[in-house]
Amino acid sequence: MEQQLDERKLKILQAIIRNYLETGEPVGSRTISKYTDLNLSSATIRNEMADLEELGYIIQPHTSAGRIPSDKGYRLYVDMLLQEKVQEVEDMKVVLLEKADRLESILQQVAKLLAANTNYTTMVSTPQYKKKVKFIQLTEVEENHLLAVIVFEGNIVRNKIIQISQALNQETILKLNIVLNTFLQGLDLAEINLPVITQMKEQAGEYRTLVNDILDAVMQAVTEEDDIEIFTSGATNILKYPELCDKEKASELLYTLEEKKMLTEFIQDKMEDEDDRGIQVYIGDETPVESMKDCSVVTATYEIEQGVYGKVGIIGPKRMDYEKVVHTLQTLMAQLDDIFRNKT
Repeated sequence: MEQQLDERKLKILQAIIRNYLETGEPVGSRTISKYTDLNLSSATIRNEMADLEELGYIIQPHTSAGRIPSDKGYRLYVDMLLQEKVQEVEDMKVVLLEKADRLESILQQVAKLLAANTNYTTMVSTPQYKKKVKFIQLTEVEENHLLAVIVFEGNIVRNKIIQISQALNQETILKLNIVLNTFLQGLDLAEINLPVITQMKEQAGEYRTLVNDILDAVMQAVTEEDDIEIFTSGATNILKYPELCDKEKASELLYTLEEKKMLTEFIQDKMEDEDDRGIQVYIGDETPVESMKDCSVVTATYEIEQGVYGKVGIIGPKRMDYEKVVHTLQTLMAQLDDIFRNKT
């Protein structure tokens, strides 16, 4: 039966492999003593490395004092790595499920998990709603003023006061409510087109001018921006990359991440473009935010329910590990989709 490695040997083996992957050079005990958090002496590490060599996990090439991983060592490392990644996904799902009753908590946790998993900076926006009219209710609130209560799918409510030239009786207000709901119910901005408006005005007869004013109020409500909140995490991760450490550039980037106004504009702009709903990569100048011109930004769209969606973004150096970032986002989108669509 193959001997199980204790935690110390596993940590030393992982340190040898990671160091060798980075440098391509045989790894000595002095390097490992600086590389690990075990606080062991070089002599102790040499003894552990001798055991690892005897067990076949590392080998000594030629007469070098250092060691390199064997195929057996690589296999153990890869198996452990895969197991860790599977566990990370499960942990992420557990965390998200625990928080599923509070969307804000989920999104904050997503930002933190992504930052920890990728070692980059992350941003997650609260969801936006594609506003489809659910119903409209007109009420006379005072002489020459109507209150239009416009309810959109997702139960977003907008109130608009409309000035009218003459008082209306209840029968007329009822008729206008019927016309508005008959023609506008279920429509979004793109669907409230000229033919629909023309038909409504024909039905409204002498009140066609008032219908026009009401439509202006509806259109204004549809196009009003909802307040987007953006959660960020791992802002200081950018300081780990030399090309982003220039004092002035780093300061501007950190300010952008803290102040969030430009991030909000960037996210809103991308959410309006349906072609940007999948995973998108913006490299350098492709990013409209000036302080992020030396970065790459990878975004993905999560959807809570039809027409209710938000953005997740990862910000890092241009030499970011794109494969890992894209895979991480794809995994996350699948987990969020599973949680939101199966939430009761």
